[in-house]
Amino acid sequence: MSTLRDLAEEHTRLRPADIDHLHRIAGDWQLLSDLSFADLLLWVPVDGEGSFLCVAQVRPTTAPTAYQDDQVGRIVGGPEVAHLDVAYGQGRIWREGDPVWYGDVPARHEAIPVRLRAADGESDEVIAVVGRDTNLSTARTPSQLELNYLTTADDLAQMIADGTFPPPRHPGETTSAPRVGDGLVRLDAGGKVTYASPNAQSAYRRLGYASHLVGEDLAALHRRLANDPLEGTEAGNGILAALRGEAPPRREIDARGATMLTRALPLMPAGVPIGALVLVRDITEVRRRDRALITKDATIREIHHRVKNNLQTVAALLRLQARRVGIPEARVALEESVRRVASIALVHETLSMSSDEAVEFDGIVDRVASAATEVAATEVSVGMRRTGSFGVLPAEIATSMVMVLNELLLNAVEHGFPPTGEAEDEVGVEPEPPGPATADAPEVVVSAHRARKMLHVTVADNGRGLPDDFDASGSGKLGLQIVRALVTGELRGSIELRPGAEGGTEAILIVPLARTAPERPGA
Repeated sequence: MSTLRDLAEEHTRLRPADIDHLHRIAGDWQLLSDLSFADLLLWVPVDGEGSFLCVAQVRPTTAPTAYQDDQVGRIVGGPEVAHLDVAYGQGRIWREGDPVWYGDVPARHEAIPVRLRAADGESDEVIAVVGRDTNLSTARTPSQLELNYLTTADDLAQMIADGTFPPPRHPGETTSAPRVGDGLVRLDAGGKVTYASPNAQSAYRRLGYASHLVGEDLAALHRRLANDPLEGTEAGNGILAALRGEAPPRREIDARGATMLTRALPLMPAGVPIGALVLVRDITEVRRRDRALITKDATIREIHHRVKNNLQTVAALLRLQARRVGIPEARVALEESVRRVASIALVHETLSMSSDEAVEFDGIVDRVASAATEVAATEVSVGMRRTGSFGVLPAEIATSMVMVLNELLLNAVEHGFPPTGEAEDEVGVEPEPPGPATADAPEVVVSAHRARKMLHVTVADNGRGLPDDFDASGSGKLGLQIVRALVTGELRGSIELRPGAEGGTEAILIVPLARTAPERPGA
């Protein structure tokens, strides 16, 4: 389905500023639709055709719709758009005419011209028409609530025709909440309440005001009710600003353990300030959940911080023990354990600074790779490089993945580029001359990319390569055993060790990002 902007640019000569104003109307007109108990359709004239195109539609939440089918993209002309022609050509609200029928649904047509105010504050030409179509099949004697809704809707409709509605949206405000059904209060020009819906009355009762709102000075009431005097003053000043014709930002009021969100809108049909419309919503439960989430997040971050500290303590104890051990093999094993514990601590350190249970993994990989080159027992200076991006990984994947990469990087450096003389000691023969790849500077490359909810990782070096009789599944090396256990168990993925295409060794990992069994190739 084409967007409002797409349709307007394709079929009309509207300027970007005109289209932006239509977007503002479509972003705020649910309020008018609910107050009117009517569908709203935004019509723009089609260039050179004498017809109109519907570029947006909204249905009321307070009444049945007049249209079962979506009208966006529909072009109409002739007698069917006579009311739109009058509103567009004469610049006035059209309310004449008899009801029309859409199938078996009777409806009342109205047409509201849309003006965009010029920079000098004067009304500019009409740029579109809002059709207000009411389903008459459920017509009944209106209640006090419905009469106040309809009166307020007529005032806002006139403001659209004047070019003063909707008001500009304040930075950070992305929705039009609260809505009509949450609670509505109407004020006269002096700021006194002339009507309050039952839901609005209930919201104020949660704040501790048990009396009826009608006749109350709402700005003064907000100042009295708020726990925080500054908050009450700001809320009261917002009401006064609306009475002056301004559109203040939304305000929250906390009182007696309850929280209410308010939105004040000026009512000034034909440019005459006659009062204000205040929409209210009880958000006590929403804010309670927000506070609970903030507390939970802080607790989780503190837990990760303490886990990191404990792991660093364990690493320090192992390091002290390694210095006291006289057996070289035991010392090496303890030092490897120190590195493994430190790599896990690195993940928890990152999580302790994050607002959720996920980490930007690229930075962790870079730090692990740098540490691997510093601690590896080799006389060769090995370069480390990362290509691609791991992106954001959940904590349960990141913890195991950092262990796997730590082992693979250490193996690549230590066994791909062994100290001088190690090759002769291992196989008992003169070392073979290096292949084409080893003529380059020693390097280990970590590559990562995502595809079909799978993370593909390659750790490749240009070292001496794997022995001819190498068998990964039968290897007795503890590091490889840890890697296989973590990849196939915790990560539910697969790993393959193989000779590189141009020499050296490649470790290929495929890990599912979703916590389900990995897809089989070709499935």
